[in-house]
Amino acid sequence: MNLISDSIFQLIGHLSVNWTVVAQQITDPDVLGQIQNAFNHFVKTGQVWAMLIGLVVGYMIRNLTTYG
Repeated sequence: MNLISDSIFQLIGHLSVNWTVVAQQITDPDVLGQIQNAFNHFVKTGQVWAMLIGLVVGYMIRNLTTYG
């Protein structure tokens, strides 16, 4: 176990860190508005019905294939 953890720490030490991800410029800080727009699009395109039907059918299949 000690050999595995030492090799993992050596591997992590050799990885380069890309700091450009940390310093991004945010163009639209309205996170709640973006979530609301995404949810409205989800409902308008009918994907919410596909998700609900998939959940119901998946639940029924799970109940039919379990033992006990």
